[in-house]
Amino acid sequence: MKVSYHGHSVVKVETDKHTILIDPFISGNDACDLDADTVKADVILLTHGHNDHVGDTMEIAKRNDALVVAPNELAVYLGFKGLKTHPMHIGGAHEFEFGRVKFTQAFHGSSYTEEDNTIVYTGMPAGILLTIDGKTIYHVGDTALFSDLKMIGDMNSIDLAFVPIGDNFTMGPEDALIATDWIRAKVVVPVHYNTFPVIKQDPEAFAKQVKIGEGKAMKIGESLTL
Repeated sequence: MKVSYHGHSVVKVETDKHTILIDPFISGNDACDLDADTVKADVILLTHGHNDHVGDTMEIAKRNDALVVAPNELAVYLGFKGLKTHPMHIGGAHEFEFGRVKFTQAFHGSSYTEEDNTIVYTGMPAGILLTIDGKTIYHVGDTALFSDLKMIGDMNSIDLAFVPIGDNFTMGPEDALIATDWIRAKVVVPVHYNTFPVIKQDPEAFAKQVKIGEGKAMKIGESLTL
């Protein structure tokens, strides 16, 4: 399985049979190297409804006939838009053909802003535990530091974690380092930074300070194999 990072919180997971996109914010994301008009995906996983995470989901899903897996209210909203969706909620897990998805808590917000500036409430934000062929990826989502991250680390053997470090809207580097101690992933990748001036951070400095597991500041488009 190949896992690649594409700026902000965009992650792509490729297996022999499936291509999975997580939070595909491509258009308007100068840090992203993907092309929203050509990127392939048969599954899209969403952590929450903010526009910088839903991103190009509607266009990509319609063009690829992709399944969108998201927290319930967000999935229902996207279903009304004509997408093929599977609603889930925090604490719930489901076995799909491509792997097992479980949604975890995340302390943040979740709403989608329409083109006319109408704001649609899209339920609870979440993190995602994705398990494929015995390997578990934890996309922590947008969140503050919270103590149940330790329980999540205790209950799961996490091979790769994507952890936000941007501050202002999510954990900053200091809190994210505590989170990595609790999660205990084998590899920790910082995300959700430098997309906007207000979340500017040094991912290399963060990665060097990770104590448990290997901190890895992935370059845009860089991949690793699990």
